[in-house]
Amino acid sequence: MVDIKSLNREELRAFIIEKGEKKYRADQIFDWIHRKNAGNTAEMSNIPKSLKKLIDSEAEYITLKSVLCQRSALDGTAKYLFPLSDGNEIESVFMEYHDWNSVCISSQAGCNMGCRFCASTIGGCARNLKASEMLEQIYAIQRESGKKISNVVVMGSGEPLDNFDNLIRFLELITDEKGFNMGERHITVSTCGLVPGIKRLAGYKKQLTLAISLHAPNDEIRRRLMPVADQYSIKELMEAVKYYYDMTGRRITFEYALSKGINDGPEQADELSGLLSGMNCHVNLIPVNPVREREITGSSKAVAAAFKSKLEKNGINVTIRREMGRDIDGACGQLRRKHLEAGFHV
Repeated sequence: MVDIKSLNREELRAFIIEKGEKKYRADQIFDWIHRKNAGNTAEMSNIPKSLKKLIDSEAEYITLKSVLCQRSALDGTAKYLFPLSDGNEIESVFMEYHDWNSVCISSQAGCNMGCRFCASTIGGCARNLKASEMLEQIYAIQRESGKKISNVVVMGSGEPLDNFDNLIRFLELITDEKGFNMGERHITVSTCGLVPGIKRLAGYKKQLTLAISLHAPNDEIRRRLMPVADQYSIKELMEAVKYYYDMTGRRITFEYALSKGINDGPEQADELSGLLSGMNCHVNLIPVNPVREREITGSSKAVAAAFKSKLEKNGINVTIRREMGRDIDGACGQLRRKHLEAGFHV
C-alpha cells in the first residue's frame, strides 16, 4: 500500500491521476494532511466519499496517537510515547517556551550508535522511521496539545543521518509551502558525527541548523564515550563540518554533554577552545540526565559553570542548555525503554 503521508505533492498528484481523479483533488488532500492536520479521511469535508474510500482501501494513512504522556511538574515539558503499527514504540518531547513551541522527534526506533551516556541505544535499533512517522510525531502532538509547533529538533532516539533518505523526505514535506510550511531555520538536525552523511547533507544546501554531538575535545576521550569515534576521527569530523559550513553558510552547533570526571575539566575546556578556535560555531553544554543503566553521571552545576566560563574567556560562544524534563524520564530513550521493561506492548 502507498504511504500517502510520505508522498510529496507531485507524487500525490500522480497517484490520484492514476486512480482516475482530477489533479486538484491531490492538492486538496495534501492540504488536509499537512496543513489542516486531518487525523483521517473522514475529516476531509470537501473530498468525495468515493475518493475517501479509495484512499482508505489502497493507501496507508499513518496516524499516531500516544499511549502515554508524562508532563513535568518542573517546567511543563511533555514526553509522549507513540506505538507504531508493527509493535515498535517511539518517543517525542514537547517543549514550551515563551515565544515558541518545539518538538524533539525520533528518527529511528532505537539507535545503533552506542553512545555510553544514552538510553536510546540500549537494545540497538529496531528500524528506521518513515517520513510519515517522523511528521506524525509533530502532527500528533499538535493535535493532542492544541498548541502550534514552530520548531523541530531531530534529536530524539536514533541517528538521523543513518536514516538519510527518509530524513530528506521529511525535510521536504515539513517545509513545503503548501503544507506545514516550517522554515528551514526553525529545524535542527543532530548527528553523532557520520562524516559521509554530513557531507551528503551539505550538498542539499539547506538552511537548517546542524548540531554535532561532539562531547570530547580529543579522540581518546571521544572513543570512551562514543563508538562512532572508532570510525571517524575528530580531524575527519572537523573537515566535514567545515565543508558543511562552506556549502551552507550556517553556524554549527556543537553539543557537549558534561560527564563527571571524563570531559569536564579545565584542561578539556582549553583543548576544546583550541579545536573550535576561529570557527563560526556555538557550543551547547548539556547537563546529562541520569540514566539508570549507565555508569556515567553528569557534572555539577558549579563544574558546568566553570567550564562555560573557561570557554567564554577563550572566545567561544557557549550556553548551558536549560534542563527540561528531568522528572519525566527526560533522557532520550528512557521512557520507551522503561515501558518495554515493564512488559507493556501495544
